[in-house]
Amino acid sequence: MKRLTRVALAATLAFSGTLMAQETLRILTWKGYAPDALVEKFEKQTGIKVELTYSNNEEMIAKLRATRGGGFDLAQPSQDRISSVQEKYKIYMPMDYSKIDTKLFIPSMLSAVQKNTKLENASYAVPFCYGTSGLIVNKKLAPDAKDYSDLLNPKYKGKISYRLKRPTLIGVAFAKGDDPFAKYSDAKAYEKLMDEVGKDLIAAKPSVNNYWSNGDALLEMLRSGEVVVAMGWDGGGWKLHKENPDIDFVAPKSGALGWIDTFAIPAKSQNVEGAYKWINFMLEPENAAYFTNDQGYGTASNGATALLDAEKKDNFERTFSQADIDNIKWYPPVPEKLEKIEGKILDLVKSAQ
Repeated sequence: MKRLTRVALAATLAFSGTLMAQETLRILTWKGYAPDALVEKFEKQTGIKVELTYSNNEEMIAKLRATRGGGFDLAQPSQDRISSVQEKYKIYMPMDYSKIDTKLFIPSMLSAVQKNTKLENASYAVPFCYGTSGLIVNKKLAPDAKDYSDLLNPKYKGKISYRLKRPTLIGVAFAKGDDPFAKYSDAKAYEKLMDEVGKDLIAAKPSVNNYWSNGDALLEMLRSGEVVVAMGWDGGGWKLHKENPDIDFVAPKSGALGWIDTFAIPAKSQNVEGAYKWINFMLEPENAAYFTNDQGYGTASNGATALLDAEKKDNFERTFSQADIDNIKWYPPVPEKLEKIEGKILDLVKSAQ
């Protein structure tokens, strides 16, 4: 009887131990970044249970600051919101690149994130997905529009639109043959460059139809032909192309401007190995292609484009050659003092007669 009791107790403890030993991966992410089908596939392959908390950049920072990097095993901040935050609050751990399959990544994106999230001798993220802004052009009515400089081109007088926001300043600076991001560490040089850009925008102001602030309104102006050259996002251009093949998103000659959302590991992650498994899983071409088909965002996965649905595959292949991808200007963190410089220039352009 005692022997049977001991056997039953051992079995109960073993069963309980199995339940307790089941891994959990707590991911702090954006809505849509972990589709249900991929979560189920990952859980089946690894036995790791995935728990998702949806957030945005500001909330991610606040949650991880409050716990000093605890409460989650993996987070997905934008690349330009990492190094400055890490310097102040120490909420992430250095990325161990030996634990990711670097062959899964588009090299230029991986290098950009390593550089833009670097602090001292460590980097703190790898890329996951991206989007770009550039030109949306009616190629029938403006066949030669290829770069941000065409936002200033009198040839398209009255048919131009862009936002009075920093991406326009940055784009025009690149089109001038300069590199504004390289001047981020030199406020005086940056201010001089922005002064020049501001003067260019003011001089070309008579050619501008309007400064758009609503994306839907911009698309409507392009549909009607009121505007034929605009600065806008890739998704908007592709939406219009589906309606009218004459209109399309164009990656500017001097480089589209790009944002990247990343994977970063919180400082007190309790499942670091699980985090790296999820990163590698999500960058596998088949899984990355599923994500892009589901959400529409570009992926940092090297090889995923070939597996996309026909329409999305055509959008990416039509717009971005490998050279265009490698030429994307990825936004680095913006020093606070530069935002004041940009604000001053934008106000001058807005108020100029």
